[in-house]
Amino acid sequence: MVMKITSVETFAVEGLNQPLMFCAIKTDQGIVGYSEFGEGRLAHGMKGLVRDLSNQLLGEDPRAVEAHYIQMVRSTRMAYGGATWQAIAGIELALWDIKAKALEIPVYELLGGPTRSHQRVYWSHMLTYQVRSYKQLGTKPVRSYDDIRKIVAQASEMGYDTFKTNIQLPGDPFINLAQGRSGPHDQTLTSEILKAAVKQMEVIRDEVGPDMGICLDVNEHFKADGHIRLAQALEPFNLTWMELDNLDAPSVRMVKDATTTPICTGEQRLGPTSYRDLFELRAMDICKVDVQWQGLIPARRVANMAEVYDI
Repeated sequence: MVMKITSVETFAVEGLNQPLMFCAIKTDQGIVGYSEFGEGRLAHGMKGLVRDLSNQLLGEDPRAVEAHYIQMVRSTRMAYGGATWQAIAGIELALWDIKAKALEIPVYELLGGPTRSHQRVYWSHMLTYQVRSYKQLGTKPVRSYDDIRKIVAQASEMGYDTFKTNIQLPGDPFINLAQGRSGPHDQTLTSEILKAAVKQMEVIRDEVGPDMGICLDVNEHFKADGHIRLAQALEPFNLTWMELDNLDAPSVRMVKDATTTPICTGEQRLGPTSYRDLFELRAMDICKVDVQWQGLIPARRVANMAEVYDI
């Protein structure tokens, strides 16, 4: 039986610092597909992009997921990547949800079925939200390293064996370097920031012990020389990874070669072509892929590339 798309809608849910974006695709058979997608700081733009893309989907069968994905990418070739691909991801992911619901199976069955019975997860941006968003959370501001100890101790209490955080700078209250919201505009790793990062890791590692996995996300705050100095300074703390953003693959390779701290990157990139130089230069230890930013189809292609390059 033919199924037709009747509407494509987006809606934003208030988050701690920015909206959370969702897409809902309705069909004439009553099945609705949902997805979470994109960058909430561009909420108005995301809504407009999805609305424009939806014009080519109305009346079509939603189950031809890859065909729709290819057409959306092809029709936006002059606005390749970036926010456009995030909007495409919102639609594509919702289409997968419809297809799975129509077949009455989970989406993972469409991809070949499960390969493991459990999935390891980590607490993302732990400490960062407690520092930045204490008013929204209704908690006390972080004013000391003792406060940091109390917060990170929650990871094991909640059953996590790994968490990711960002650099927190001492102050009254503390402030953080995260997601491009603060820090030197020239991407300089100052001595003050370096000292704060080392002190923070000393406190955290002492509190959580040697077996807790710690990931540090430094985003695009520093250039390669700063990333190198930071990664080297953090080697004694045995990080699970240091995550960084840099669109210049040779610079990322420089960082990787200069430290024993594992390097994670790729979040800024969308689709296998944009990851290719990282793979060919073997510039990363861990490949970061955000499915909600680029969609399941390109994310799986990137994962296949990682397997080919033994990453």
